[in-house]
This record gives sequence, structure tokens and C-alpha cells, in this order.
Amino acid sequence: MEETEATVPAEATGSSAEEPAVLSPEELLPETPASAPAAPHETALKAVIEAVVYVAEEPVTAAQISASLEQPRERVEALLAELVAEYERPERGLTIREIAGGYKMATKAEHHEAVRAFVKSLKPPLKLSLAALETLAVVAYKQPVTAPEIMEIRGVQGAGVLKTLLDRKLIAAAGRKNVIGKPILYKSTKEFLVQFGLKDLAELPTLKEFEEIRRLSLSDEAPAAEAEAEPAPEAETGS
Repeated sequence: MEETEATVPAEATGSSAEEPAVLSPEELLPETPASAPAAPHETALKAVIEAVVYVAEEPVTAAQISASLEQPRERVEALLAELVAEYERPERGLTIREIAGGYKMATKAEHHEAVRAFVKSLKPPLKLSLAALETLAVVAYKQPVTAPEIMEIRGVQGAGVLKTLLDRKLIAAAGRKNVIGKPILYKSTKEFLVQFGLKDLAELPTLKEFEEIRRLSLSDEAPAAEAEAEPAPEAETGS
């Protein structure tokens, strides 16, 4: 009797003509419904919450942050707790405190004396009358410009205001105009950019924004502020 060799199916031996498909990690994860929005990364969300607490003038609550960022309140509260703990570290000069049911950023009590001494050493904030602000705007937008040209645009005398702006180093002489009398030309200075937080003259506010600045300046100006009719400027002679 002839011995016959048994044929074993390929499936039984564990070998196959085709290698089994290997699934990627993404394919192993459960599918996320297309309608479900992706949750922001925890680090990014905590950074946003930190920024919100920083800019808020009044204590901001977890509920306010949760509603604004459209995040679960429990998640916001957990990240706020992390921020509070991080700011308690000794290398931090600021702290996030829970005040009146909300969160507010402030300097640490142990640094108050040092901070107070530094603030006292600063120059007083820039205060300009409406007349000075208008004159400065004319110089900034029209520079280089002469005193007669400034007065023509404003419609009033302005020698006193020009002197104030020169003394405060917000404007400076920029040579003389080559016309009869050779009047002095004026331009804005680096100090002007610093005081108004501008990178360069390209960042000058629009006329609409300047009108808002004028409105705020007018509301703050005391009745005894600098009068519009300043002394007439001295005649300038050519040199």
C-alpha cells in the first residue's frame, strides 16, 4: 500500500501567501463622531485661562471663564487650581488669589515694599492738554511742519504749546524750511513713540482713533487747563 503525503492547508500552518494587515495606532482608536469638536490641548487651555485672569480688572469666576471659552466648568476649575498652585511657588512674584468668589492676579504681599519703591521712582504719567494733544497730532501726521503751518491747521496760536512739547522732548527741530523767513521745521521724536507705545510712525492711530483720544482728553481736562489762545510766537528770522 502506497503511503500518501497528507496535504496540510496553508491556514493550519500559520503561513500564508499574503501577510496579515497591520493596523495603525489611529485605526486602533475608537472613531470620533465628526460632529464632536476636538478638545483644546490642556496646556493651551490653561494658558488662555491665565491670560483671562490677567486682563480681568475684577475677580473673574470659573463660571464666567467656562461660558466664555465654552469648556466644562469642572475642567476650568481644575486648571485654575493648577495655576493657583504654580503661582504659589517662591520664584513667582505674582499670585492668583480667590477673591469674592472669583480669581484675580496680583503681586505677592512679601514684595509690596520693593514694588512700591520702584513705582515711586518712575516718572509721572504723561498728561497733555487738549491743545497740546492736537498740536502733537498735527506734527506727527504732517511732519516736518512749521509753526505757522500748525497754527493754520488748528486755527489758533500755539507757541506756548510748542514749547511744552519741546520741553517734554515729544517733538524736536528738524532744520528750516527753504522759504521766506526760513521757519523752523518740527518732527516727532523717539520719546513720542515710547510715550504712545508705537513701534514706528506707521502705527500712528487712525483719525477715528485720534478723535476718541481727543474725547477722552477733553473729559479729563480741568477747567483751568491750558487756554486755547496762547501767546503769539516770536518772529523767526533766517540764520
